[in-house]
Amino acid sequence: MSDPTTGKPNGSTVVNGSPNAVPLRSAAAAASSTSTTTPPNGNGTSSPGRPTPARTPSVSGLSRTESLVDFATAEADERAARVRKLLPEEFILPNGHPDYLRLILTSRVYEVCKETSLSHAVNISNRLECNVLLKREDEQPVFSFKLRGAYNKMAHLDPAQSWRGVVCSSAGNHAQGVAYSARKLKIPATIIMPEGTPSIKHKNVSRMGGHVVLHGPDFDAAKQECARRVQQDGLIDIPPFDDPYVIAGQGTIGMELLRQTNIQKLEAIFCCVGGGGLIGGIGVYVKRIAPHVKIIGVEAYDANAMVQSLAKGERVVLKEVGLFADGAAVKAVGEETFRICQEVVDEVIQVTTDETCAAIKDVFEDTRSIVEPAGALAVAGLKKYVAQNPSSDPTRTLVAITSGANMNFDRLRFVAERATLGEGKEALLAVEIPERPGSFAELIDAIMPHAVTEFSYRYNDGRAANVLLGLSLTAANAAERVQQLGNLMARIASTEGMHAVDVSGDELAKSHIRYLMGGRSTVPHERLYMFNFPERPGALDKFLATLRPRYSISLFQYRNEGSDIGKVLTGILCPDAEVGELETYLSEIGYPWVDCTESNVFKSFLRN
Repeated sequence: MSDPTTGKPNGSTVVNGSPNAVPLRSAAAAASSTSTTTPPNGNGTSSPGRPTPARTPSVSGLSRTESLVDFATAEADERAARVRKLLPEEFILPNGHPDYLRLILTSRVYEVCKETSLSHAVNISNRLECNVLLKREDEQPVFSFKLRGAYNKMAHLDPAQSWRGVVCSSAGNHAQGVAYSARKLKIPATIIMPEGTPSIKHKNVSRMGGHVVLHGPDFDAAKQECARRVQQDGLIDIPPFDDPYVIAGQGTIGMELLRQTNIQKLEAIFCCVGGGGLIGGIGVYVKRIAPHVKIIGVEAYDANAMVQSLAKGERVVLKEVGLFADGAAVKAVGEETFRICQEVVDEVIQVTTDETCAAIKDVFEDTRSIVEPAGALAVAGLKKYVAQNPSSDPTRTLVAITSGANMNFDRLRFVAERATLGEGKEALLAVEIPERPGSFAELIDAIMPHAVTEFSYRYNDGRAANVLLGLSLTAANAAERVQQLGNLMARIASTEGMHAVDVSGDELAKSHIRYLMGGRSTVPHERLYMFNFPERPGALDKFLATLRPRYSISLFQYRNEGSDIGKVLTGILCPDAEVGELETYLSEIGYPWVDCTESNVFKSFLRN
């Protein structure tokens, strides 16, 4: 006899057409399997620079929707008893799992949330040669998708208990969602946030009426303080991701975007992954309605709890997490979200900090909105997926969830600095040149016609000079830019006595050495001048071409900061008797300059 839901004999569970499925584990078993081991990359994971292998969801899909088969087992009864503490009976499936389809369809999120737009990313689409859509969760009242899950959970609380108040631990966006929901529902809210939370987030929480407590260095310390206050004060904990109502609230995003696009042409949906509530909620709905659509998670490579957990087949606890994408920086994914993700997630892509910065820039150029790092993870992963899975079909549709836009303004400085490196449009080279007259000019000739974005040099010992050089790469696509960089380095190497190393991926060079190039020098007759020139194509080249034939340069520092005025600091070797002639010559160049030779800063840091 056949099961009407599958067409297979009763008693078999089908996953992707195969009766060989891994049985569902109990929540207790899942909890006991939590591990602190860091496994190698495996099924369903990727590393920076390596292709992303697909994974097959390994557990039955019956928890995703209503089952017509009554799995009356002791395990199902035990599971249902636990779930009944969270949900009414009508929202529990016969196998004891939450009925997420019904939870999503009956969600109360639209009492406070808006249906966000699904906008066409024109520039990204043209560059990737496919149809890229952005689901704009940064348009919500708290500039993040987190309002959906928080409100849906709080709207279903029993008023007889919620009058005491609620408490939550959060890196920021969930906190704002709880505070906003509490004000709407007139419930007192205490928010526990890590001490390093961006001020834009905790100030907004306070403005919304939430009582903010900054505690501990990370999310996990804040979570422990939250649990203490639940026990001490009788407050109700509003979890950020590991709760059926929260997951269902986030799942309404999937319901919306399937209405907003052509399902037949939709290939994949990309979601940032922190604790797993967003990707779990979207995946649990989309896989029920459109199972052909891939659900792809994206994590920062230094905060990859879901990658490691899926690879190992059990929840993994990270010892440390990177905090750049702070909205997705958790040490362990949720128990329930991990169970769901095993069923619905097709693969997880890891991206670097530089790739995330490039994605922030991409979103800005298409929308004129600035998303936070976690909000840009999905776009970064989408770009990587297209590079690893090329297609000649320009109509294939890919959706990225821009999940939030809460970022401190001063972080934009770092984002702008790293974005061009992340998109491969700038290369950072360490170049060794012979310390002899004319070598500076030979280097400039070798790198022409590339625009110089950074140039740092300091005379050292008369044998060899080390230059840190930033150059713009103009080729249309990544493969051509790699070839362009290779040709450039070959030209440098063909110049006598010169050698170049690409340090674009070297964190030490990008974060520190570029700011520390130089040091004290004892070279005689050194004078220091600061020049301003219009920041336009060719201006720096003209400056170097004019200066180089007549004088020896002992120091040179320039960085394109995006301003309309370029600033160059130059050390020139000139005996005192010839200073008048030098400064007359500098005036004839036509660029404003200032003599900094007597500066205390120059004497303290650059001269012995």
